Amino acid sequence: MSFDPASLLAGATAARSRPLESAAAIAHALKTAPYDLDVRLAAYRFYFFTHDYPRALEQAEILLGFAARRLNLAPDWRDVQPADAAFTAHEFAPGLYLQVLIAIGYCLARTGSLAPAREILLKSAELDPTDRFGGAWLSTKLDQPDDED
Repeated sequence: MSFDPASLLAGATAARSRPLESAAAIAHALKTAPYDLDVRLAAYRFYFFTHDYPRALEQAEILLGFAARRLNLAPDWRDVQPADAAFTAHEFAPGLYLQVLIAIGYCLARTGSLAPAREILLKSAELDPTDRFGGAWLSTKLDQPDDED
């Protein structure tokens, strides 16, 4: 079955002004194309920007699996080592992997799971020693008072 992710997601472009319609479009896109990277990214973004962190976390975990398979990495992020991929290169797949680790850490923190959040953010810092994506920075913020969202 052929589909165009952009057409599936067309109804999800107004997440803030029309959240019910956007949620329905996201749900339909996920049902129609559950293995499409663009659909999963859109779902993650929708749930993240609507502050539905448990559902954003679910999408981020699936995205991590996509990125791990693309890079031929261990399925469990805890087993991934810096030499397993070109994490410091400015390429899509390694960057996606690092960004998704951070997304998972952020969502875990927002749902109150600070210890697992810290663990995955520290892994992102290990894989990204220049902190290009901010995982190390974010891990330092976990213990600070929440002055801003």
